[in-house]
Amino acid sequence: MPHHAHSLRIVVVAPESLTPDASDQQATEEAERSRQLRIGLLENGYNLIAVLPADSFLEQRLAQLQPDMVIVDAESDARDALEHVVVATRNERRPIVMFTNDNDTTHVKDAVAAGVSAYIVAGLAPERIRPILDVAMARFEHEQGLRRELADAKGELQERKVIDRAKGLLMSRQGLSEQAAYDKLRKTAMDKGLKLSDVAQRMLDVADLLA
Repeated sequence: MPHHAHSLRIVVVAPESLTPDASDQQATEEAERSRQLRIGLLENGYNLIAVLPADSFLEQRLAQLQPDMVIVDAESDARDALEHVVVATRNERRPIVMFTNDNDTTHVKDAVAAGVSAYIVAGLAPERIRPILDVAMARFEHEQGLRRELADAKGELQERKVIDRAKGLLMSRQGLSEQAAYDKLRKTAMDKGLKLSDVAQRMLDVADLLA
């Protein structure tokens, strides 16, 4: 189900201070860009629920806030910030969008492999925010769908293996044909109101105990 901008709850991971030492030009520029990002999110109707630092408490804070998307606003410490975010979302995956002016693109591949849905270098105009986030969300949902399909396929394969082993056990111990062994498993499953693979697993567990 697609998210709409007004309902999308976003956490921005960024340096908290928007008022750095005025003598530090780089920090001042980063703070201004970070401010523009937040203004752009609000102007586009997004629900900015928190700005969090990239630290060891991030996972706990994200678990409490349950945002729909995490935006990483990072500069020279882009790699460190990304590592914190990846660790914080490893058990509960969320779309991650990374905005950076860091022209060192050597870790773009690492970022994408780690689950970043969009990696945006420079050029943060407010009108670009919505399409970037829309694409990132669509990509994340597509990837989640693929992950579910893969997990389902692995589960089905595992179930088939268990059923085949149980059939083999019945065939060897009771002298049944493959079809007869399968029919016996299926009848037991129907009688007990269980999945065929559950009956097969129970039979294998008992056989292991009696072995």
